[in-house]
Amino acid sequence: MTEKALRLGTRRSKLAMAQSGQVADAVREVTGRPVELVEITTYGDVSRAHLAQIGGTGVFVTALRDALVRGEVDFAVHSLKDLPTAQPEELVLAAVPVREDPRDVIVARDALKFTDLPRGARIGTGSPRRMAQLNAYARGHGLDIETVPIRGNVDTRIGYVRDGELDAVVLAAAGLNRIGRSDEVTDFLSVDTVLPAPGQGALAIECSADNAELIAALAELDDPFTRAAVTAERSLLAALEAGCSAPVGALADLLADGQIVKEMRLRGVVGTPDGTRTVQLSTTGPVPETHEGAVALGRELAVEMLAQGAAGLMGERAH
Repeated sequence: MTEKALRLGTRRSKLAMAQSGQVADAVREVTGRPVELVEITTYGDVSRAHLAQIGGTGVFVTALRDALVRGEVDFAVHSLKDLPTAQPEELVLAAVPVREDPRDVIVARDALKFTDLPRGARIGTGSPRRMAQLNAYARGHGLDIETVPIRGNVDTRIGYVRDGELDAVVLAAAGLNRIGRSDEVTDFLSVDTVLPAPGQGALAIECSADNAELIAALAELDDPFTRAAVTAERSLLAALEAGCSAPVGALADLLADGQIVKEMRLRGVVGTPDGTRTVQLSTTGPVPETHEGAVALGRELAVEMLAQGAAGLMGERAH
């Protein structure tokens, strides 16, 4: 008798379907069971308001989580950067697979690099975090740019450049890689220029906390280094009491000596969207071997950032 298919809850966007399809293949491999995709529309998919206006936090995941709790799907795949930092008791983050490229990228007209854009260049992004760091970099390096808030899927955003409405747009490298469109990237933004959103490039596989058998199966897909890194990043975000729409960037990476991983470095940044004020700090410590260790690394950096005035920047918006 054929085993009952596992139902994977996913958003309907091209990117969500692509990354959920990749996870479905991996789950079929580890469980030997068929997996079917169940498409779910979230508030973030139907609202045309900018993310900062609709709150950012949870707008892309609440409907998926509700379907999990109601038992309409067995597990769900999220872009980890969209997850609120508070984990519901009835759900468990069963796996965080190996992370894709966490960097942001530019798709610009005439294949231009970021630093080669003309004076007054209009750069589209829906992220206050990206605005804050791009504007801060431009101020520090004598560039004249205008950041323009946009919404929409990858096609819509790149379309603004193709149509000449914008000179460039900023997107996540991971998303373009997953839908096979990395060839459209004209420049990769170094993490020294723009730190990504906490968890950017990573996926979260979530299921009911009551389903021990499925939790164990999904755990096969977990990458401990990726999980430690994103846990530290999200701990920083939580300790700063910032929603996902706040201008916060964070990245934890591993520092190696040859083939031996020695330490984890966590970098964080908070800034006003106009780039006039930023707080950027980093901390380095042993690679966390426990969840609590990764959480402590994030909290430690958050305390330092708050002491440097980060809290005063959190609620500020560009006028």
